[in-house]
Amino acid sequence: MPPTFRHRRTRRLLAAAAGLATVGALAAAMPASAHQDKATPLHHHGSGRYQDVQLLSFNDLHGNLEPPTGSSGRVTELQPDGTTKSVDAGGVEYLATHLRDARKGNRYSITAAAGDMVGASPLLSGLFHDEPTIDALNKLDLDVTSVGNHEFDEGAKELARLQKGGCHPTDGCYDKKARFKGADFPYLAANVTDEKTGKPILKPYWVWRKNGVKVGFIGVTLEGTPNIVSAEGVKGLKFGDEVETINKYARVLQRQGVKSIVALIHEGGAPASQSYNYDCDSPGAGDGISGPIVDIAKNVTPAVDALVTGHTHQAYACTIPDPAGRPRMVTSASSFGRLYTDTTLTYDRWTGDIARTAVRSANHVVTRDVAKAADMTSLIARWNTLSAPIASRPIGYIAGDIGNTGTESPLGDLIADAQLAYATSVDPEADLALMNPGGIRAGLTYAPSGSEGDGVVTYGEAYTVQPFANTVNLVDLTGAQLVTALQQQVSGANEASPKILQISRGLTYTLDLTKTGAARVVVDSIRLDGAAIDPAATYRVAMNSFLAGGGDGFAELGKGGNVRVGGDDLAALESYLTSGSSATAPYPVPSADRITVVK
Repeated sequence: MPPTFRHRRTRRLLAAAAGLATVGALAAAMPASAHQDKATPLHHHGSGRYQDVQLLSFNDLHGNLEPPTGSSGRVTELQPDGTTKSVDAGGVEYLATHLRDARKGNRYSITAAAGDMVGASPLLSGLFHDEPTIDALNKLDLDVTSVGNHEFDEGAKELARLQKGGCHPTDGCYDKKARFKGADFPYLAANVTDEKTGKPILKPYWVWRKNGVKVGFIGVTLEGTPNIVSAEGVKGLKFGDEVETINKYARVLQRQGVKSIVALIHEGGAPASQSYNYDCDSPGAGDGISGPIVDIAKNVTPAVDALVTGHTHQAYACTIPDPAGRPRMVTSASSFGRLYTDTTLTYDRWTGDIARTAVRSANHVVTRDVAKAADMTSLIARWNTLSAPIASRPIGYIAGDIGNTGTESPLGDLIADAQLAYATSVDPEADLALMNPGGIRAGLTYAPSGSEGDGVVTYGEAYTVQPFANTVNLVDLTGAQLVTALQQQVSGANEASPKILQISRGLTYTLDLTKTGAARVVVDSIRLDGAAIDPAATYRVAMNSFLAGGGDGFAELGKGGNVRVGGDDLAALESYLTSGSSATAPYPVPSADRITVVK
C-alpha cells in the first residue's frame, strides 16, 4: 500500500515443521511420446531427455528480516480432521535454512520472487532504506525477482540504487568500510517504462541457464501501481497491461530459442480459505480462487509455463486453464517470509519446453524449529546494533493487543484519533480524521518484542505499523464531498475489493453489505457528534498525504481545498500514545464500533 518517501524520517532519526501445502499436480500422466522413451524416465536427474528443475519462490517479504510478531508471524494450517491450527512462521534466519535444505540434492535449482521484497518494512530495514534486506536476499541466493508496487515507495532512482548499489544520496553510507553493492539478482520491470523513451526502466526478462537447460523469467507489477503509491514515486513512469506485456516478451524469448518461461507477477488472488494448504483446485481447477490473477492467468499466452504471483499476501498453489484450455500452475507464498513455494518444472531437452503435465507445486511453512542460519543472525545483529537506540525507545503503553484486521479495526480507530488529536493541536477547527487501512501495516501486540516488557509500545513497533513517512494534512471538504468519499470505499475502483476508511471518534454510519456499490453506505446514517452531515457545510478533515493526493481510489479526497501540510504521521501517533497512556494507565483496546455493518 501507500507510500511516501521514508528518507525524511530516516535522516531525522539518524541525526538523533516445514508444512506441506496442497500439491497442485497438473496430472500424473505424461504424453504418449514421453512414455515411449523408456530409457529416460520422466524425473531423470542425469543427462537424459527430461530434467527436473526446482523453482523455489516467495513474495511480499517487505523487509521482514526478524520473525514477524502477532498474526503477521503465523499461518493457518488445515488438519486432516478438518480443524485448523496456527503455526509460528517467518524470519530470514529460518527462511535461509529452509531454502538451503530444500536445494540439497537438486542440482538444477532456481530461486525467484514476485515483488515487494522491500517497502513498508520494519524499522530494522526501513530505517536504512532497505539495504539490510537487499544484503539478506543476496545471502539467500535469490536469482531473480519482479518489482512490486512497494519497490517504488522512494521512487525509480532509489530502486535503481538498490539494483546497482551506491550510497544513499542524502543519508550517505551506513558502513564506512564497505560501499553498498546493491542486488546480486536482477529486478525485472517489463511493464514499467519511461514515459519519454518508452523503454523499460529495468530489465524486462532474464534467462537462467545450466548445462543446456534454459528457463526464461518475465517480471511485471500490477498495472494499477500508480493508484496505490505516492504520485511522486512513479512520476514520469508508465505502467502497462500485465497480460499484453508478458505476451510481448514471451514472443521475444521464443525468438531467442527460450521456450520454458515463467512469469513473475506482482498481482494476485484470494483463495476461498485462509489455510495455506487448502486445495484451491477443489472441486475443479482454480475453482477455489478469485481475484485479478484469475483473468490474467486465463489470458497470458500458453507459451508461459507457470505464474509466480503476489501482492494479495495470500497462499495458494492452483491450476488455472490457459487460453488453450490447458491447466497451468499459479502460486503465491503468502507474505513476510512465512512460506516458500517448491515447484517442480520438468524440462524436456528435446523440445526445450516444460512438460506441463508434470508440473507440481506446494507451499511449505518457514517454521522456527530449525537451526538459524548463522550468516543471517550476524546480519541482523549488525543492523540491530545501529538501530537499537532508536527502535527500543518506549513511546506508550497498551492494555492488550490492538489489532489491524476487520472492517473497522481497533488500531484503525487509534490512529484516526491520533491524527485528529494532532490536527486539532495545529487547527482547532479540525472536525474529523480518516485513515486508509492499507497504511496500517501491522497490529500492536501486548507481548514484548524485545526486553521492553508487557504492554510497552516501542518506537520500532510503531514504525512497523506506519512506516511510510506520510504527513498529516488538513483539507476542507463539503459534506457532499465527504459523503462521496465514503461511497468511494465501496464503489468505482474499490467496488470489487472495498477499502474501508478508518474513522476518528464522533463519526458514525452504517455500512449495508447486502446492497451493491455506493448504496452500501447508508447516507442518512452518517453522523458527526450525533448530527447529520450537512451537504452544503464545510468540514475540516485530517488525513495522511497519500489519501490527500487521492490515493487508493479516493479521488474525492484529492479535491480538498485550503490544504495545510502537517507533520509526520508516525510522530502524531507517538505523541498521542505518549500523552495518553502510562504504565499504570495503559491505552485501552478500542471497541471498533463506529461503523455499523449490516451483512
